[in-house]
Amino acid sequence: HADWRVLNTQALVVGKVSEHGNQVRMEFQLYDVLTQQRIGGFALVGDQKDWRRVAHKFADAIYKAITGEEGYFDTRIVYVAESGSGRFLKTRLAIIDQDGANHRYISDGRTLVMTPRFSPNMHQITFMDYGPTRKTPRVYVMDTNSLQKRQLGHFPGMSFAPRFSPHGENVIMSLSQQGNSSIYTMNLKTGIAQRLTTGPVIDTSASYSPKGDQIVFNSDRGGTQQLYTMNADGTNIQRISFGGERYATPVWSPRGDLIAFTKMEGGQFYIGVMRPDGTGERLVAQGYLVEEPTWAPNGRVLIFTRQERKSKSQLYMVDITGYNEQRILTPNSENALSPAWSPLIP
Repeated sequence: HADWRVLNTQALVVGKVSEHGNQVRMEFQLYDVLTQQRIGGFALVGDQKDWRRVAHKFADAIYKAITGEEGYFDTRIVYVAESGSGRFLKTRLAIIDQDGANHRYISDGRTLVMTPRFSPNMHQITFMDYGPTRKTPRVYVMDTNSLQKRQLGHFPGMSFAPRFSPHGENVIMSLSQQGNSSIYTMNLKTGIAQRLTTGPVIDTSASYSPKGDQIVFNSDRGGTQQLYTMNADGTNIQRISFGGERYATPVWSPRGDLIAFTKMEGGQFYIGVMRPDGTGERLVAQGYLVEEPTWAPNGRVLIFTRQERKSKSQLYMVDITGYNEQRILTPNSENALSPAWSPLIP
């Protein structure tokens, strides 16, 4: 393996695939080129139709061996596929592998759907559905395998879709009343909702910390739209954003160390990250319209939507360093909106 040093190659993967009836055996070995030592490798046997998942598991193992971080390749993304406009607007929930493969629709487009979110166990998503009249927002939970769904409730004042708590017992959402918007949490078993914020303000876009003990949200309580954190019971509200005109769509990292957000300043949109106390703000993407970041389960990669002037909205992936931005392929004829990243597939 020493010959690879000439190309400044740091690591080398050697793989092998063999067929055994309907089964396929895939194996790989990972070597450090500098030391010429084996640093990882294993083999898996599965159905031939599952070869992509096996490759994703290999990629996760290689990623972890080289970086020390958990991988994110054996995951899926749910998003809203939008086509048409006005009376002919059609929205469908769609699921793809994180690399854009295995695209499939999981709703029929007969109703207006918005902002899907994965549950912690990955087998369920929660989303908003406005029904045939497009005037009655309801919150549903859907099983991603059977596609069976059940209604959580009818929320006439819904202003932002719910997210699951880290352990899946609750969903957090915002409800509007008389021009104001407050954050509520609802227990999925009992159906009991608890109001967390009050006042003549607009509080929305709430997201739990991975431990479930804190919540980040955006609010205009300070005069402009900024990011705030609070305890899970609504106490100890603290402003954490101070570096721009407006902030929105905060999402807490699965690792707990960062909060991703959308920032609007000087006519431009940005995707950024900051620490939970508001320090260390770093912008990782910008454009005419970039928004709605969502975290990979390892907390080191983001997916977001990007729309340039007179173009369709598309999904993009970027490292939290701001490098390695790339498009995730979805049908070119549709807008791709509101992505959510699954946990690692069990």
